[in-house]
Amino acid sequence: MFVLGIGLVGLAAALYVFPPADSRPRGSMEDVLAFRDRDDTNVLFILVDTLRADRLSTYGYERDTSPNLDALAETGIRFARHVSQSSWTKCSMASLWTSVYPARNGVLRTQHVVPSEAQMPAEIFREAGLRTAGIWRNGWIAANFGFAQGFEVYQKPPPATLPRAKRREHPHLTLAGSDADIVRSALAFLRAHGHERWFLYVHLMDVHQYVSSEDEAIFGTGYSDIYDNSIRWVDRLIGELIDELEARGLRERTLVVFASDHGEAFGEHGGEGHARNVYGEVTETPWILGFPFRIDPGIVVRERSENVDLWPTVLELVGLPPRPDVDGRSLVSSIAAAARGEETRADDELAFAQLDQTWGQTARRPQPQLAVNRGKWRLIYPQAHPERSELYDKTLDPREQRDLVDANPQVAAQLVAIADTHLENREPPWGSEAPTVEIDEQQLEQLRALGYGVE
Repeated sequence: MFVLGIGLVGLAAALYVFPPADSRPRGSMEDVLAFRDRDDTNVLFILVDTLRADRLSTYGYERDTSPNLDALAETGIRFARHVSQSSWTKCSMASLWTSVYPARNGVLRTQHVVPSEAQMPAEIFREAGLRTAGIWRNGWIAANFGFAQGFEVYQKPPPATLPRAKRREHPHLTLAGSDADIVRSALAFLRAHGHERWFLYVHLMDVHQYVSSEDEAIFGTGYSDIYDNSIRWVDRLIGELIDELEARGLRERTLVVFASDHGEAFGEHGGEGHARNVYGEVTETPWILGFPFRIDPGIVVRERSENVDLWPTVLELVGLPPRPDVDGRSLVSSIAAAARGEETRADDELAFAQLDQTWGQTARRPQPQLAVNRGKWRLIYPQAHPERSELYDKTLDPREQRDLVDANPQVAAQLVAIADTHLENREPPWGSEAPTVEIDEQQLEQLRALGYGVE
């Protein structure tokens, strides 16, 4: 067991250099495929809450928001067309961890819990002999919702005062502390267990909360600008964490897995925030892998991928057994094809994102909205009102501004049929429905502090 430190690390030091030093040896696709045979590796899973892919420089954004993540992608593997399974954290994370779609795992509403029968990646790593720790600040992934399974340590760090920090003015966003607390705790874990093999999960929240340091507030003061400032700040914290791996000689035996649970809207479809719909701005997220060696040039996988694919891929990469009957698939063969310069995109490839639009209103009936991605097409399907379905050509209209449902009725009908089949009740791998839990008023207040209108 490690103990959280009480002092801040030097996260706002003026002498910090972007990106961190990199002493890793050069590697190749052959090293990627041989990685499963190593017995000395660690896994660092970094998740940035509420991060849309198109706000990172490595995904084509014109602002320099992410120098450390750019460096990770440029020497690793980047998945260029990645889809998260929901725009609400609990639903999305349940799907990411279990590799089972929301429609099947059933974690769709406020009171739902990941069942104990679901085999979680942390359990697999722990059975393989790794120390396991999860450090988080988002109440939707608290232990009572089932997310602590397999972690020896799973905790929310105590908040400390961050010097020269800025938070977007908003009366409903009152989550204490900052991601500096997460990184401080992660460094404490590395000090205690860096000499062992470990799996460390850090779930960062400052992008969700629009927090940044004054040093990183360089893009302006508008709503969207402050979001970019917070990405730059969190990228800096990630750089500090990777720097610590470098300083402790751990980077050459650590696989870094980077992802997000969902994105954020800025009026593209008439609203702001997330957890309201499943348009691209709230469900297209980054996925990057950084190995203990540098891949030069980095590999870009252009085949569509999903968060349900993340752990099947990582488990194969590190040589651990797959879980049976999951919806996600390992993309190791797709990585190898991309390294050879082969095109693996298919016109019939499918990806799904789902949100129960009444997830926080327990007295109302469920109202599922589903996004179906197939080839270049994307259907937005509100099952209770199929006449309101929308159809977009993602190749010509990546921001989904021109609804083509009336001009392409046959395509729309095919995708609606796929959507209805997907939403049919299907038994999950563990054979039981998602259980529920009573949420006390204190936890409800903590969840409301994230900005959600939870009843």
